[in-house]
Amino acid sequence: MAKCAKCKQRKAKRYCPALGENLCPLCCGMLREKEIHCPSSCNFLVKHKSYQEKRILEKRETSVPRNRAAEEDILRDERMAWLAFHIEAPLKAYGEQKESFTDKEVIMALEYAKEKIEKGEKLIHLPGEEIRPKNEVGEAICQSMEKCRYEKSIILPGGMQSYTKEEKLKCVERIILSVKFLAKRNFEGRNYIQELLARFAKIKELSYKKKVITPT
Repeated sequence: MAKCAKCKQRKAKRYCPALGENLCPLCCGMLREKEIHCPSSCNFLVKHKSYQEKRILEKRETSVPRNRAAEEDILRDERMAWLAFHIEAPLKAYGEQKESFTDKEVIMALEYAKEKIEKGEKLIHLPGEEIRPKNEVGEAICQSMEKCRYEKSIILPGGMQSYTKEEKLKCVERIILSVKFLAKRNFEGRNYIQELLARFAKIKELSYKKKVITPT
């Protein structure tokens, strides 16, 4: 049996339609939806989708210690709270438009955005395949973060600040923690979304103060 086209070491047991080459199971799993824009018709993508979603939902986030003091929360900083607002705005829009939009879909969208920020590069597409986002909500989150700028309260030259990759990742990870906490393991429900909609209603009331109410 031929060697894997990626690692050149293990046996190539899976044909990759995106690359047009054979891969070993390990490389297939490592590249899937990370470096390769897998076509929906791929049997290996379909087979492992539910397994991958389960792993994401059950993953214990380690970016924020469980025993952190309230004053250590990054969202107490107005600059980071402003970024969180722009991350959650697309989630609020989808939550209003689509009653079937669940907390599970929120987590998948945030994980998609997180992975895209980490990679910082485009995926390999299958020739001839329609190029469309694999996660529409995740793409909306990425675009909202890209446009987000923080304006200092005191107007000075260069007062409009963009956000670093590290800041975006920390903020996305912090919101994922909130979603999982509020969902209370009922990921098919809308506990977080309902809290989000209520919070944005309060933000609207306080908008003249530029007051941002952050997630739990």
